[in-house]
Amino acid sequence: MRCSAYCTSATFDIPRLFQFLQVTGTAQLYRDVIHVQPKDEQGVKRDIFYFPYGTAIFWGFEEGEEKTLLATLKKFEREPLAKVEYDKLGFSYGSKMNVEGDEITLQKKDALTKLAISYALAQSVKLTVFEEVISKTVEEGKQLPRDLAVRGKIALSRREISKKMGELFLERNYINLHTEILDTPEFFWERSELEPFYRRVVHYLDVNKRVELLNRRLNLMHELFEILGNELNHQQSSRLEMTIIILIVIEVILALLRDLFHLI
Repeated sequence: MRCSAYCTSATFDIPRLFQFLQVTGTAQLYRDVIHVQPKDEQGVKRDIFYFPYGTAIFWGFEEGEEKTLLATLKKFEREPLAKVEYDKLGFSYGSKMNVEGDEITLQKKDALTKLAISYALAQSVKLTVFEEVISKTVEEGKQLPRDLAVRGKIALSRREISKKMGELFLERNYINLHTEILDTPEFFWERSELEPFYRRVVHYLDVNKRVELLNRRLNLMHELFEILGNELNHQQSSRLEMTIIILIVIEVILALLRDLFHLI
């Protein structure tokens, strides 16, 4: 069976989405995570978890069904992503909980166990969004330090540098505002017995290592921001120095015309 994780937007409007799902069926709220259990054609319950940071986890659905359900979320999305992030694992039931070879084995059909695992899946797919933002920025900006080392300056105008600084600031701010979702969820403060399931999937998906790498890349973005800021200050200083030199030259010329040639 399929277990699919999607990230479609920066956030969901959870209160409105919860009201909508209550009207169309039975919905339950665990802190700020919505849980619904629609039935398949045979009457078997399946699970969906909607997380406030724009992610949805489906257990036991076909891909076409998932896409149809995702389409209903659009009016509840805030800052929709240009590209929907997606990850998929298989799951089955067995004698003990295990994660191996892209397959999750569950001991029982327990919604709370699935919720604990879904927290890890939701964090992982959201982390993928952050990773792609950072990778794109680092790739676009990697030439700038090289230009500075080879030419002694960055081949960008003041306007282009200011624009690039604005883009970097927005991206850093976006990630910094949302990275708290990568911490251990508060849900496990009250249900500590479920945390081992969450931890096992977090470890399998390398979430902690990826967060460390993300933080290192954020530091790299900060350094790039400083390089651009220094270059902008240098350009402004150079422009000011050139203006002063031109004014001095004009003053000298006027003095010569007045005192030597008596033309003015």
